[in-house]
Amino acid sequence: MQTDIDRIKGDFRIFMAVIWNHLNLPSPTPIQYDMGQYLQIGPRRMLIEGFRGVGKSWITSGFACWTLLNDPQAKILVVSASKDRADAFSSFVKRLISEVPILQHLQAGPGQRDSMISFDVGPATASHSPSVKSVGITGQISGSRANVLIADDTETPGNSQTQTMRDRLSEAVKEFDAVIVPGARIIYLGTPQTEMSLYTQLAERGYETRIWPALYPEINKIDSYKGALAPMIVKAVRDNPLLAGKTTEPLRFSDEDLMERRLSYGRAGFALQFLLDTSLSDGDKYPLKIRDLIIMSLNPSMGNTKFAWANDPAGLISTVPNVALTGDKFFRPMWKSDDMADYTGAMLYIDPAGRGSDETGWAVTKQLMGNVFLMDAGGSKAGYSPEALETLAHKAKEHKVKVIQVESNFGDGMFTELLKPVLGRIYPCSVEEVRVTGQKELRIIETLEPIMSSHRLIVDERLITKDYTTAETDIKYSLFYQMTRITKDRGALVHDDRLDAVEGAVRYWTKSMARDNDKANSQHRDSLLKVDLKNFMKNAVGGSKPASANWMGNSMGSHNR
Repeated sequence: MQTDIDRIKGDFRIFMAVIWNHLNLPSPTPIQYDMGQYLQIGPRRMLIEGFRGVGKSWITSGFACWTLLNDPQAKILVVSASKDRADAFSSFVKRLISEVPILQHLQAGPGQRDSMISFDVGPATASHSPSVKSVGITGQISGSRANVLIADDTETPGNSQTQTMRDRLSEAVKEFDAVIVPGARIIYLGTPQTEMSLYTQLAERGYETRIWPALYPEINKIDSYKGALAPMIVKAVRDNPLLAGKTTEPLRFSDEDLMERRLSYGRAGFALQFLLDTSLSDGDKYPLKIRDLIIMSLNPSMGNTKFAWANDPAGLISTVPNVALTGDKFFRPMWKSDDMADYTGAMLYIDPAGRGSDETGWAVTKQLMGNVFLMDAGGSKAGYSPEALETLAHKAKEHKVKVIQVESNFGDGMFTELLKPVLGRIYPCSVEEVRVTGQKELRIIETLEPIMSSHRLIVDERLITKDYTTAETDIKYSLFYQMTRITKDRGALVHDDRLDAVEGAVRYWTKSMARDNDKANSQHRDSLLKVDLKNFMKNAVGGSKPASANWMGNSMGSHNR
């Protein structure tokens, strides 16, 4: 028994296997074991970057227990972005100590601190600092002392969105050096939230970074990780370049699962959260690609029910103006169904602007079977003029829209009040005001990128030439120029009015698209079930008895034969 304890104390990976077995989890994966080994033998200042769901917090919770098993006098301080998250970490450590047999001697004794967020271990001698303590990054860190400081997800979307937030966080973590004892370790665990992540600065502060992404990178992308990529990942992809783009955790995350997450997060979000890649190339910096659109001539009243997208040279459209970045092109669908159906809805979205250099942007979208059809879009510098209002009313009539949404942020609803009597004369229609909040660039990208990258935005081919013609005096007014030049940076575009309107016109259908997809999936499952039942009936009756016969009886008869 003592030999087993010595082996467990000597190798954290063996300890991991014991803990995973206690928790009734499958054995640790190769990546999890690799993380565990790095925790044991890594430098005093280190950063572990692992993709969402890899289990880095669980592994490090186990490491805290293993550290106390080897040295009951150790002091461990857990710091997270929120007090609740830090408390959850320390509570899990305390739970393991109370439940795992080889750790139970570490439970606090009489007279020792024994709360979930600040506790001593039994063999520890009296000290001002508890054996384990948790605190939020904005809490009272000073006054604590630690042999091991675990910074678990100190960077979150809520504290890193702006430069001011990032500067504040960067200053807060400098406090770590004031609370550690000589020779102590600081272990960061995290996933970058922005391209300008705090974690990219840690190398300058003497930290060693080790990264485990969710997908094997292309060989030519290895250098973008600046030597931080886990050696096991580098070796695997160099030994077998065909692994590039495949899951690094096949036992837990399939390629299909990660593809779904990529569609959900968008390219840039997936690059940060799952690939841990903060070095955006131009292709990543500009997340909206016209190659992700499906381009075709659209019927004004009916749409095709299914499409197959491909960026195949056979579908390349070279007869329309292309203002996108080099290499980004328009493509027709590889295939579309012959089945057509009436659109389930049509709407016009208007983003008003006063007279001046800005345009009043507008876009008409229709919806069918989980796809959005961009029928028309444009912009006008005529502001609130009668001509501009009449043009919009005629567009609503032309496309037989059921509802018009007007962004109310500009003019406090005055545009809507001016539009209503014009509509009453030309095309009576429901008008709604909507108010949008948050940074415009982020809102546009977060709405359009998932829809475009999943190839559910279908664009009328005639719109491309029309858009270019109406903006040729200054290409920056072009919808497709704006679409391919927008970034997450505030003020990324000089003009964004047409793109802003398209975002609003797509956003309107977001909820109904999800419902349509669910309905379509249900119908697909039903159709497959009917096919299976038909085949079963055919086999059960031997192809000779009518379908109305008792299938159980026929099945028995067939078996007897």
